[in-house]
Amino acid sequence: MRFLHTSDWHLGRIFQGVSLVDEQAHVLDQLVRMAVESQVDAVVVAGDVYDRATPPAEAVELLDDTLTRLVAEHGIPVLVIAGNHDSGERLGFGSRLLGARGLHVAGTAPRTVELGDEHGPVDFLALPFADPAESAARLGDPGIADQEAALRADAAALVAGLPQGGRRRVAVAHAFVAGGTVSESERPLVLGTAALVGASCFDGFAYAALGHLHRPQAVGRAVVRYSGSLLKYSFDEASHRKTVSLVELDARGDCRIEELALVPRRDVRVVEGTLAELQQGAAADPGRHDYVL
Repeated sequence: MRFLHTSDWHLGRIFQGVSLVDEQAHVLDQLVRMAVESQVDAVVVAGDVYDRATPPAEAVELLDDTLTRLVAEHGIPVLVIAGNHDSGERLGFGSRLLGARGLHVAGTAPRTVELGDEHGPVDFLALPFADPAESAARLGDPGIADQEAALRADAAALVAGLPQGGRRRVAVAHAFVAGGTVSESERPLVLGTAALVGASCFDGFAYAALGHLHRPQAVGRAVVRYSGSLLKYSFDEASHRKTVSLVELDARGDCRIEELALVPRRDVRVVEGTLAELQQGAAADPGRHDYVL
Protein backbone atom coordinates (compact mmCIF):
# COMPACT_ATOMS: atom_id res chain seq x y z
CA MET A 1 0.00 0.00 0.00
CA ARG A 2 1.46 3.31 -1.10
CA PHE A 3 -0.16 6.60 -0.11
CA LEU A 4 0.61 10.31 0.12
CA HIS A 5 0.17 11.93 3.52
CA THR A 6 -0.45 15.68 3.49
CA SER A 7 -2.20 18.13 5.79
CA ASP A 8 -2.72 21.77 6.76
CA TRP A 9 -3.48 23.14 3.32
CA HIS A 10 -5.21 26.19 4.88
CA LEU A 11 -6.85 27.08 1.59
CA GLY A 12 -7.86 30.74 1.56
CA ARG A 13 -5.02 31.83 3.82
CA ILE A 14 -4.13 35.53 3.86
CA PHE A 15 -0.43 36.26 4.40
CA GLN A 16 0.64 39.83 5.14
CA GLY A 17 -2.58 41.02 3.49
CA VAL A 18 -2.11 38.91 0.34
CA SER A 19 -4.31 35.95 -0.66
CA LEU A 20 -2.27 32.77 -1.11
CA VAL A 21 -4.80 30.89 -3.26
CA ASP A 22 -2.65 31.15 -6.42
CA GLU A 23 0.41 30.00 -4.46
CA GLN A 24 -1.59 27.10 -3.04
CA ALA A 25 -2.82 26.11 -6.50
CA HIS A 26 0.81 26.03 -7.67
CA VAL A 27 1.90 23.47 -5.06
CA LEU A 28 -1.32 21.46 -5.30
CA ASP A 29 -0.51 20.95 -8.98
CA GLN A 30 2.74 19.39 -7.78
CA LEU A 31 0.90 17.22 -5.25
CA VAL A 32 -1.43 15.84 -7.92
CA ARG A 33 1.52 15.13 -10.17
CA MET A 34 3.37 13.37 -7.34
CA ALA A 35 0.34 11.19 -6.62
CA VAL A 36 0.08 10.14 -10.26
CA GLU A 37 3.79 9.61 -10.85
CA SER A 38 4.22 7.67 -7.59
CA GLN A 39 1.22 5.48 -8.50
CA VAL A 40 -0.23 5.85 -5.03
CA ASP A 41 -3.22 3.86 -3.81
CA ALA A 42 -4.60 6.84 -1.86
CA VAL A 43 -4.05 10.44 -0.77
CA VAL A 44 -4.62 11.25 2.91
CA VAL A 45 -5.33 14.85 4.01
CA ALA A 46 -5.06 15.12 7.81
CA GLY A 47 -7.14 18.22 8.49
CA ASP A 48 -7.13 22.02 8.22
CA VAL A 49 -8.12 21.82 4.59
CA TYR A 50 -9.41 25.38 4.83
CA ASP A 51 -7.99 28.28 6.80
CA ARG A 52 -11.33 29.16 8.38
CA ALA A 53 -14.73 27.64 8.93
CA THR A 54 -16.33 29.81 6.24
CA PRO A 55 -13.78 29.77 3.39
CA PRO A 56 -13.78 32.19 0.46
CA ALA A 57 -15.26 31.01 -2.83
CA GLU A 58 -11.87 30.74 -4.56
CA ALA A 59 -10.64 28.36 -1.84
CA VAL A 60 -13.69 26.13 -2.30
CA GLU A 61 -13.14 26.14 -6.07
CA LEU A 62 -9.48 25.16 -5.61
CA LEU A 63 -10.39 22.25 -3.35
CA ASP A 64 -13.07 21.10 -5.78
CA ASP A 65 -10.61 21.24 -8.69
CA THR A 66 -7.87 19.36 -6.82
CA LEU A 67 -10.16 16.58 -5.56
CA THR A 68 -11.81 16.21 -8.97
CA ARG A 69 -8.44 15.74 -10.62
CA LEU A 70 -7.31 13.16 -8.08
CA VAL A 71 -10.53 11.16 -7.74
CA ALA A 72 -12.42 11.58 -11.02
CA GLU A 73 -9.60 12.03 -13.52
CA HIS A 74 -6.94 9.76 -12.04
CA GLY A 75 -9.05 7.33 -9.99
CA ILE A 76 -7.05 7.89 -6.79
CA PRO A 77 -9.07 7.51 -3.56
CA VAL A 78 -8.78 10.47 -1.20
CA LEU A 79 -9.42 10.44 2.55
CA VAL A 80 -9.98 13.83 4.23
CA ILE A 81 -10.60 14.71 7.88
CA ALA A 82 -11.63 18.04 9.39
CA GLY A 83 -9.15 20.00 11.47
CA ASN A 84 -9.71 22.73 14.04
CA HIS A 85 -9.79 25.41 11.31
CA ASP A 86 -12.47 23.58 9.33
CA SER A 87 -16.22 23.41 9.76
CA GLY A 88 -16.76 19.66 9.96
CA GLU A 89 -20.38 20.03 8.89
CA ARG A 90 -19.50 22.00 5.76
CA LEU A 91 -16.53 19.84 4.84
CA GLY A 92 -18.53 16.65 5.30
CA PHE A 93 -21.51 17.68 3.15
CA GLY A 94 -22.43 14.88 0.76
CA SER A 95 -19.82 12.52 2.20
CA ARG A 96 -22.08 9.45 2.04
CA LEU A 97 -22.65 9.99 -1.66
CA LEU A 98 -19.04 10.90 -2.44
CA GLY A 99 -17.63 7.81 -0.71
CA ALA A 100 -18.95 5.63 -3.51
CA ARG A 101 -16.80 7.61 -5.96
CA GLY A 102 -13.64 7.34 -3.83
CA LEU A 103 -13.74 10.58 -1.84
CA HIS A 104 -13.98 9.70 1.86
CA VAL A 105 -14.59 12.64 4.23
CA ALA A 106 -14.80 12.53 8.03
CA GLY A 107 -16.22 15.90 8.97
CA THR A 108 -17.73 15.60 12.42
CA ALA A 109 -17.68 11.93 13.40
CA PRO A 110 -14.85 9.38 13.25
CA ARG A 111 -15.16 6.66 10.65
CA THR A 112 -13.23 3.77 9.17
CA VAL A 113 -12.31 3.54 5.50
CA GLU A 114 -11.13 0.19 4.17
CA LEU A 115 -8.72 0.25 1.25
CA GLY A 116 -6.67 -2.62 -0.04
CA ASP A 117 -3.66 -3.76 -2.00
CA GLU A 118 -2.24 -7.07 -3.18
CA HIS A 119 -1.53 -8.03 0.46
CA GLY A 120 -5.08 -7.50 1.65
CA PRO A 121 -7.13 -4.80 3.38
CA VAL A 122 -5.80 -1.72 5.17
CA ASP A 123 -8.07 -0.02 7.70
CA PHE A 124 -7.75 3.79 7.82
CA LEU A 125 -9.22 5.22 11.04
CA ALA A 126 -10.28 8.78 10.25
CA LEU A 127 -10.32 10.83 13.47
CA PRO A 128 -11.35 14.44 12.80
CA PHE A 129 -10.67 17.12 15.38
CA ALA A 130 -13.44 17.08 17.98
CA ASP A 131 -14.18 18.94 21.17
CA PRO A 132 -13.99 16.50 24.12
CA ALA A 133 -17.56 17.40 25.06
CA GLU A 134 -18.72 16.36 21.59
CA SER A 135 -16.95 13.01 21.91
CA ALA A 136 -18.39 12.51 25.39
CA ALA A 137 -21.91 13.14 24.10
CA ARG A 138 -21.45 10.97 21.00
CA LEU A 139 -20.01 8.03 22.97
CA GLY A 140 -22.15 8.49 26.09
CA ASP A 141 -19.07 8.79 28.30
CA PRO A 142 -19.09 11.83 30.64
CA GLY A 143 -15.55 10.94 31.76
CA ILE A 144 -14.07 12.27 28.50
CA ALA A 145 -12.67 15.61 29.63
CA ASP A 146 -9.61 16.35 27.46
CA GLN A 147 -8.26 15.82 23.96
CA GLU A 148 -6.31 12.65 24.73
CA ALA A 149 -9.28 10.96 26.36
CA ALA A 150 -11.44 11.91 23.36
CA LEU A 151 -8.90 10.62 20.85
CA ARG A 152 -8.37 7.34 22.68
CA ALA A 153 -12.11 6.77 23.10
CA ASP A 154 -12.90 7.57 19.46
CA ALA A 155 -10.12 5.28 18.21
CA ALA A 156 -11.12 2.46 20.57
CA ALA A 157 -14.74 2.66 19.40
CA LEU A 158 -13.64 2.31 15.78
CA VAL A 159 -11.21 -0.54 16.50
CA ALA A 160 -13.93 -2.45 18.37
CA GLY A 161 -15.97 -2.57 15.18
CA LEU A 162 -13.16 -3.87 12.97
CA PRO A 163 -12.29 -7.45 12.06
CA GLN A 164 -9.45 -8.74 14.19
CA GLY A 165 -6.51 -10.89 13.14
CA GLY A 166 -3.50 -8.71 12.39
CA ARG A 167 -4.96 -6.39 9.75
CA ARG A 168 -2.87 -3.33 8.98
CA ARG A 169 -4.23 -0.11 10.50
CA VAL A 170 -3.45 3.54 9.80
CA ALA A 171 -4.63 6.38 12.05
CA VAL A 172 -5.47 9.74 10.49
CA ALA A 173 -5.79 12.42 13.17
CA HIS A 174 -5.64 16.17 13.74
CA ALA A 175 -4.03 16.62 17.14
CA PHE A 176 -1.15 18.17 19.07
CA VAL A 177 1.12 15.30 20.06
CA ALA A 178 3.30 16.14 23.07
CA GLY A 179 6.91 16.75 22.05
CA GLY A 180 6.08 18.22 18.65
CA THR A 181 7.70 21.49 17.49
CA VAL A 182 5.25 24.35 16.96
CA SER A 183 5.18 27.30 14.55
CA GLU A 184 3.73 30.80 14.89
CA SER A 185 1.13 30.16 12.18
CA GLU A 186 -0.71 27.43 14.11
CA ARG A 187 -3.88 28.32 15.95
CA PRO A 188 -4.02 26.62 19.39
CA LEU A 189 -6.49 23.74 19.56
CA VAL A 190 -7.61 24.81 23.03
CA LEU A 191 -6.12 26.90 25.82
CA GLY A 192 -3.60 25.32 28.17
CA THR A 193 -2.33 21.74 28.08
CA ALA A 194 -5.70 20.02 27.66
CA ALA A 195 -5.03 19.76 23.91
CA LEU A 196 -1.89 17.64 24.30
CA VAL A 197 -2.04 13.93 23.47
CA GLY A 198 0.65 11.32 23.97
CA ALA A 199 2.29 9.53 21.07
CA SER A 200 1.22 6.28 22.76
CA CYS A 201 -2.32 7.02 21.53
CA PHE A 202 -1.11 5.57 18.23
CA ASP A 203 0.43 2.37 19.56
CA GLY A 204 -0.78 -0.56 17.51
CA PHE A 205 -1.00 1.43 14.29
CA ALA A 206 1.33 0.81 11.38
CA TYR A 207 1.38 4.57 10.71
CA ALA A 208 -0.21 7.70 12.15
CA ALA A 209 -0.87 10.43 9.57
CA LEU A 210 -1.09 13.60 11.63
CA GLY A 211 -2.16 17.16 11.00
CA HIS A 212 -1.94 20.40 12.99
CA LEU A 213 1.79 21.12 13.40
CA HIS A 214 3.25 22.88 10.36
CA ARG A 215 6.82 21.56 10.52
CA PRO A 216 7.32 18.10 8.95
CA GLN A 217 8.39 15.88 11.83
CA ALA A 218 8.04 12.57 13.61
CA VAL A 219 7.02 12.52 17.27
CA GLY A 220 7.79 9.64 19.61
CA ARG A 221 8.60 7.21 16.82
CA ALA A 222 9.23 7.44 13.10
CA VAL A 223 5.75 6.29 12.05
CA VAL A 224 3.90 8.89 14.17
CA ARG A 225 4.32 11.74 11.73
CA TYR A 226 3.27 15.24 10.77
CA SER A 227 3.53 15.91 7.04
CA GLY A 228 3.62 19.66 7.71
CA SER A 229 1.76 22.48 5.99
CA LEU A 230 1.44 23.01 2.26
CA LEU A 231 3.33 26.33 2.35
CA LYS A 232 5.25 28.52 4.80
CA TYR A 233 2.58 30.50 6.63
CA SER A 234 4.76 32.58 8.98
CA PHE A 235 8.26 34.03 8.93
CA ASP A 236 9.45 31.66 11.64
CA GLU A 237 8.89 28.88 9.07
CA ALA A 238 11.40 30.45 6.66
CA SER A 239 13.90 27.64 7.29
CA HIS A 240 11.31 24.86 6.87
CA ARG A 241 11.42 22.48 3.93
CA LYS A 242 7.78 21.86 3.02
CA THR A 243 7.01 18.32 1.91
CA VAL A 244 4.41 15.62 1.55
CA SER A 245 5.14 12.17 2.93
CA LEU A 246 5.13 9.18 0.59
CA VAL A 247 4.37 6.16 2.77
CA GLU A 248 4.72 2.56 1.64
CA LEU A 249 3.29 -0.23 3.81
CA ASP A 250 4.52 -3.76 3.21
CA ALA A 251 2.58 -6.94 3.88
CA ARG A 252 3.53 -6.91 7.58
CA GLY A 253 2.70 -3.24 8.06
CA ASP A 254 6.31 -2.03 8.17
CA CYS A 255 6.72 1.46 6.69
CA ARG A 256 9.11 3.12 4.32
CA ILE A 257 8.70 6.91 4.39
CA GLU A 258 10.02 9.36 1.79
CA GLU A 259 9.69 13.13 1.95
CA LEU A 260 8.79 14.72 -1.39
CA ALA A 261 9.61 18.43 -1.54
CA LEU A 262 7.04 21.03 -2.55
CA VAL A 263 8.53 23.97 -4.46
CA PRO A 264 6.65 27.26 -3.93
CA ARG A 265 6.24 29.88 -6.61
CA ARG A 266 7.34 32.50 -4.08
CA ASP A 267 9.39 31.62 -1.01
CA VAL A 268 9.16 33.10 2.49
CA ARG A 269 12.54 34.49 3.59
CA VAL A 270 14.16 36.59 6.29
CA VAL A 271 16.95 38.86 5.04
CA GLU A 272 19.31 40.95 7.14
CA GLY A 273 21.51 43.96 6.49
CA THR A 274 21.46 47.72 6.39
CA LEU A 275 18.79 49.45 4.33
CA ALA A 276 21.43 50.49 1.80
CA GLU A 277 22.73 46.92 1.48
CA LEU A 278 19.25 45.52 0.99
CA GLN A 279 18.36 48.12 -1.63
CA GLN A 280 21.60 47.56 -3.49
CA GLY A 281 21.14 43.80 -3.66
CA ALA A 282 17.40 43.79 -4.39
CA ALA A 283 17.55 44.23 -8.16
CA ALA A 284 19.91 41.28 -8.64
CA ASP A 285 18.18 39.02 -6.10
CA PRO A 286 16.63 36.08 -8.01
CA GLY A 287 14.02 35.82 -5.23
CA ARG A 288 13.08 39.50 -5.22
CA HIS A 289 9.41 38.57 -5.63
CA ASP A 290 9.44 36.36 -2.51
CA TYR A 291 7.71 37.24 0.74
CA VAL A 292 10.54 38.91 2.67
CA LEU A 293 10.96 40.17 6.21
